[in-house]
Amino acid sequence: MISLFDIFKVGIGPSSSHTVGPMRAALRFMEACAEQDAGQPGGASPVAHIRVTLYGSLAWTASGHATDKAVILGLCGEHPETVRPDQTDAMVAHVRAEGCLPARGGLPPVRFAPETDIVLDKETHPPKHPNTLQFEAFDQTGTLLRTARFCSVGGGFIVSEEAADSSSYALPDVPHDVRSGADLLALTQKTGLSIAQIVLENESALRPAADVVAHLDHIASVMMHCIERGVAQAGILPGKLRVQRRAHALYERLKDKDRRNSNLPHEIMDWVSLFAIAVNEENAAGGRVVTAPTNGAAGVVPAVLRYYRDYCPGATVDGMRDFLLTASAMGSLFKLNASISGAEVGCQGEVGVASSMAAAGLAAVLGATPAQVENAAEIAMEHHLGMTCDPVGGLVQIPCIERNAFGAIKAINAASLALCGDGEHRVSLDQVVQTMAETGRDMNHRYKETSLGGLAMNFPEC
Repeated sequence: MISLFDIFKVGIGPSSSHTVGPMRAALRFMEACAEQDAGQPGGASPVAHIRVTLYGSLAWTASGHATDKAVILGLCGEHPETVRPDQTDAMVAHVRAEGCLPARGGLPPVRFAPETDIVLDKETHPPKHPNTLQFEAFDQTGTLLRTARFCSVGGGFIVSEEAADSSSYALPDVPHDVRSGADLLALTQKTGLSIAQIVLENESALRPAADVVAHLDHIASVMMHCIERGVAQAGILPGKLRVQRRAHALYERLKDKDRRNSNLPHEIMDWVSLFAIAVNEENAAGGRVVTAPTNGAAGVVPAVLRYYRDYCPGATVDGMRDFLLTASAMGSLFKLNASISGAEVGCQGEVGVASSMAAAGLAAVLGATPAQVENAAEIAMEHHLGMTCDPVGGLVQIPCIERNAFGAIKAINAASLALCGDGEHRVSLDQVVQTMAETGRDMNHRYKETSLGGLAMNFPEC
């Protein structure tokens, strides 16, 4: 089972595959360069110049997804989890103005002019994954010292290009080997454990249980803070579309209706939409979010988790932990057997997977059996199959922000339907995972995060 520490990662917006992944790749490359130089006699052959080439989807949406900015931050030594969003623009502006990267990690200042040293190759089709980037380090004479190619495979995960086509993951040795939904259900029947307990036992075999709980609480805290910050902000989102933030105004309208006690029963869903929109507006603005499982789908799980916390009688902190543990199990299955990359399988792999995760988490904490939890996850994904990734203007704004709201509402509906049944159903979660993977392979590349098809091409720019 892929760890919940990998499924839920703290980063910055607007994209896990186009921002978080490239930042991590750039940081890893610079650390490798520093290690290589440290091993040279007398510090010979220092790196003097860096060049980065973006391919495929990364090249097509580099500016809109802030990939260029992320690469600069990573080369400066910043990590997605610890970088301060309010300082990123200043750091990037400094590099652009100086034409070099600051000294760090044993490396002297390195020549790097983003306008010429970030190359957007929109013609070459990368052989392994559409989100591929290449780093090259040169000495003062222009001699190539080191090169590396990475694939950003969704959710902030990065792998070397050589490993990108591997059909299996090197999973750690844990008590419960879970590679499919069928495995998961069989284990719950054999052990009598819930899905959350199985995940917790696996995670606790890799690190102290207290660290697992602390991570769960940290993830929940970041999610809730992101909702609150998104609700409080107003103004225009970055980018040429000049999209107006809506969460704050929506919050004021909902609060006014609460004060007048004029709410219709279904309008609780407007609050769920608000929570998701608030998160994804923060993501679009480059704020701090949690990959759940990606940045483009970062609002779904927090919105449903907040729904559980604020509106479900009997909600507890332990329940929130079980929600996230269960959700991570579903995200792990999709990551392991299909994809969570919009550039690989479209938005069904982002919002669809997030909705499936949230449905499972909610069902579990509302008392579902493991079979009902699996059914909830299956229902949610079944009704996202074929969803394209077609961000207008290459920005994670239209239709991404609203899609998170609908993904959250679908998750709640899926959990409710599953709880009304007995867990028996004709189409299994594993079959839906396989179908999603096949649908993604068949989907035209124009609909997979390139902004070359769908709404991205049919949106009239004013």
